[in-house]
This record gives sequence, structure tokens and C-alpha cells, in this order.
Amino acid sequence: MNAITDIARALAAGASDSIPSSLFGLPDQAPHERVLLAADPVTGLKAIVAVHSTARGPAFGGCRFWSYDNELAALNDALRLSQGMSLKNALANLPFGGGKAVIIKPAGDFDRPALFAAFGRAVQSLDGAYITAEDVGTTTADMKGMSAHTSYVSGIPRDGAFGGDPSPKTAYGVFVSIDEGVKRVLGRASLEGVRVALQGLGAVGWHLAEFLHQAGAKLVVADVNGEKVARAVTELGAQAVGVGEILAADVDVVAPCALGATLNAQSIPALRARLIAGAANNQLATAADGDALQARGITYLPDYLVNAGGIVSVAREYRNEGEEAAVMAEVGQIRGRVAELLERIKISGQTPAREADAWARSLLVKPV
Repeated sequence: MNAITDIARALAAGASDSIPSSLFGLPDQAPHERVLLAADPVTGLKAIVAVHSTARGPAFGGCRFWSYDNELAALNDALRLSQGMSLKNALANLPFGGGKAVIIKPAGDFDRPALFAAFGRAVQSLDGAYITAEDVGTTTADMKGMSAHTSYVSGIPRDGAFGGDPSPKTAYGVFVSIDEGVKRVLGRASLEGVRVALQGLGAVGWHLAEFLHQAGAKLVVADVNGEKVARAVTELGAQAVGVGEILAADVDVVAPCALGATLNAQSIPALRARLIAGAANNQLATAADGDALQARGITYLPDYLVNAGGIVSVAREYRNEGEEAAVMAEVGQIRGRVAELLERIKISGQTPAREADAWARSLLVKPV
């Protein structure tokens, strides 16, 4: 079944929580400006590029390479992620709008460089409306290969110039957010002895674990990759738990650093942490889950606020403005925005998720 037929039949049958109720965007939200379905039968490429907003400038957001249950799930992921990028880029005060791409991982063997070359051509066809970079499942090598086919790509190592893997910058932004949250929410002077549960030890999760360990935090970790967990135990003194137990661990802070929608009606009642701040995108399954966290006395720092370090890095690289110390200092400014959000909710009475959403949407205009 092709994508259009699959989507049309699902819409005719009535949307569920896992599929969009419109081809043009998410329920109760403004339509996306553009959604591109790109397919290449030679390489097996099936990609969705979602351009949510170009109000602040060209849509900028990474490319996810993943095995989805079906094409509808891929579309929903692209729509949710691209909207999140609009909010992220706005709060980070970047001159870019929000977009995201997902590539459905082909079954069986495939030529990865050829597939990403085909994707690069699809990005180029949008004439700069969307700029791509790394995300879950993609690498700097993928981006470098694509650069032969599109100029609208970032996150590429460059000899003698700033660029490359943005994951350390993403991790650093989450780290300063946790540090600020621990001081303001938990009343602790430092991270020394603070127990942090890390859900996921991928590129960002591992760097975050190192930052936290260096600051004296006590780590509880889980990942589907047992070797990464064993390494964290050996090198960082972490405690290992199962992937099904990590969110309910007896800790002060939970840092979701895997995939999205892990904070939901099933997981929230079991949480014991008082603060949540992590690198994963779209951690809340629904907006109501942010309300449920607040009702339990748990402070949630929205993902698109705290995990903006990566987009700051690739944006500065793309504009040829990057320099390591300056970019790290800019990522460090996330701390101040966390502090501002926590002050804002004292005045508004809103949950952090709803307040951050309103704050970001107020900034979805062309920067002056």
C-alpha cells in the first residue's frame, strides 16, 4: 500500500491517537506549511519532510532514520517533530523556522550512501525551504554524503572550521537545564549526590552522563544496548536497571534521552522523581500528560527548551558563524531560559509545558 492510500483509508476510518486527523497537521494546531512525500524506488527511499513554519526563516531540523510500524506512524512523527522544532528554534532565538524529516528504514539490505544521496536530492528540490542535519539514526557521514547533492545540510565535520556532530552541544544544554532545575526546584546547591535516571545512552545520552558524572551526580541508567550500560557502570559508577524500570527509579531527576511519548498515562503514576529534563523530543504523549505531572508535584522542563543545544550548533555552522567557545556559551544560555520559565509559571499559574508553549508561539514571527 502506498503512503497516500494508506493515509486516506485511515482518515476515512477515523483517526486514532497514533495518526494525524489531517494530512496538513496535528489536531487543534495550525496546518503545516508544506509536507513532502519523497520516494525513490531505485534506492528504497521513503521520506517525509514536514515544514511546519517559516515565519522566522527557513525551516531547520534534523533527519530521523527509523523503522516505523507503518507510514502513518512516520507521518505523525514528522508532524510532531517539525512542530517541536518551530518552538525550539523560536525559544533559542534562532533565525529559522521549524521542520523535520523522517526516512523510513528499508527492510533488508540497502545502499545507505545511495539512499541518502536520493534524500539529499529531495531536500534540494525544496529550494531552501528546509535545511537538514543529524537526528536519531543518522550520522555526520550521512550528512557529508548528502552535501554532494544539496547545499541545505549541516552537521558536517570541517577541516579547520567549526562543525560536525552536534550531540555534545545538545547534551550540554540538557546538563545546564538539570543543574538549574535542581537548584530552583529541589533546593540543592549543586549536583553533588543528586540521583539522576538516564533513559537512553545514545550519542546525546552518553555525553550527558559524562557531564553529570563530572558534576558529582549519581547515575541510574538503562539502554537497549547492554554494552553501553556496562560501560556506564564501569566508567561512570552508574547503577544499571532494566529499560522498563528506569522511569520509576527512586531518583531525584529523570532524563528521558531515548524516543518520545514516554511520559504518558501509564508511566506518570509510577514516577518518583521531582524533576524531569531530558534530550528526547516530544516526551509528553499528550498535552494533558503535562497537567498530570504538575498534579503529582513533578516539574517538567519541556524538551524543546532544554535540548536546543544541537540546533544552535548546526545553525551556527550553517551560517558560518561557529566557533567552539562562542557556541558553547550560547548553548549555556539555555540555563537562563529555564530560570525564566520557572519564574513565569509562578506568575501565570500554568504548567511548565503550557507556559513554554505559549511563550514559544508568541515568538513565531520574523526576528528583528
